[in-house]
Amino acid sequence: MPDFSTASRRTVCAGAAALAIAGAVFATLPASDVAADAAVAATPPATPASVAAVQSRDITNWTEFSGRLEAIDRVEVRSRVAGEVETVHFREGALVEKGTALFTIDPEPYKAEVDRARSQVSAAEARLTLAKSDLDRGRRMTALSTISQRDLDSRTSGLQEAEASLQGAKAALRTAELNLGYTEVRAPVAGRVGKIEVTAGNLVAAGPGAPVLTRLVSVNPIYASFDADEETLMRALDTLPKGGDRSDAVGAIPVEMSTLTSDGATRGKLIYVDPTVDAGAGSVRVRAVFDNPDGRLMPGQFARLRMGQAKPAPALLVSERAIGVDQDKKYVLVVGQDQKAIYREVKLGPSAEGLKVVLSGLEAGERIVVNGLQKLRPGALVAPEPVAMDGSPLTQKQASAER
Repeated sequence: MPDFSTASRRTVCAGAAALAIAGAVFATLPASDVAADAAVAATPPATPASVAAVQSRDITNWTEFSGRLEAIDRVEVRSRVAGEVETVHFREGALVEKGTALFTIDPEPYKAEVDRARSQVSAAEARLTLAKSDLDRGRRMTALSTISQRDLDSRTSGLQEAEASLQGAKAALRTAELNLGYTEVRAPVAGRVGKIEVTAGNLVAAGPGAPVLTRLVSVNPIYASFDADEETLMRALDTLPKGGDRSDAVGAIPVEMSTLTSDGATRGKLIYVDPTVDAGAGSVRVRAVFDNPDGRLMPGQFARLRMGQAKPAPALLVSERAIGVDQDKKYVLVVGQDQKAIYREVKLGPSAEGLKVVLSGLEAGERIVVNGLQKLRPGALVAPEPVAMDGSPLTQKQASAER
């Protein structure tokens, strides 16, 4: 049977000797090397992350609103003369030009009135000619003392009455001609006509109480009205030149509009700002105007609108991917000089050029984490990988600027 006790004693002695040698070697190492090795072992590795420098750009701040389109002109078409509707000249819903004939009222009675007025003018002209002849004879006879001064005055008065009578007859003729012209009911503005309210064969009266024949709304240009919040509007107005009448200068404020059916945005301009603020809503009613040459935009249609500023203003822009959410706060991770992530709360503004405007919390030149935000915590060591703010690789010019 083998003597295991003797072998065990030899193994223990050998192990003890090895430990003694290792301890002697460790004791001979410098203390600084030992501490450095321990620090390296304790330091976590840096986390790779895409990092971009915050830059200031001159941009136009756009703010979105909802509004409705409005016609510039809305007309209830009525007849200015009484009579029978003889003809309807348009199709319901058609686009018409200003002056287009819409209805014809029976013109025959008014043609007869024009003829009668012309005959009265002719009669008045004849009486005037006679009065002039009488006065001329009277003056010659007065020179010969054949008639009295009273007779001469009477003939002078007769001439004046004849002249006045002629003027009255001409005025009556002008009125008759106007009424004859009014038998053609024409479009007072260019636009789109509504449905036919009175068909041919019906009698219509004249004046304010006359029935509506149809309705007409202008289409080009067209208004868009919306309620802008007080802060946004004041910010836009502050970009206008100082002094002068502000109502003339608001046209420099750009407005863009799109509808549910439009392919893209239509550029217009602001033309009106209500002089009062709605105290309850804190908003101001404003109006913009847009070209509508094809008539596709319709009054009453819902529209999405964006209002900008009269001139660009400097702003800090960051990618939305760089923004984290901490309960009700927004934050970014700033990469410090020591390459560690720093938590920074930010206040954001509207979107611009595909990025978010930073109102406070950052300064130009600071580096922030763009991609990899979810892998980092404040205080973590970052291995920065420089990229553009939108996450794309840096161009040569951008890379030079980063250095």
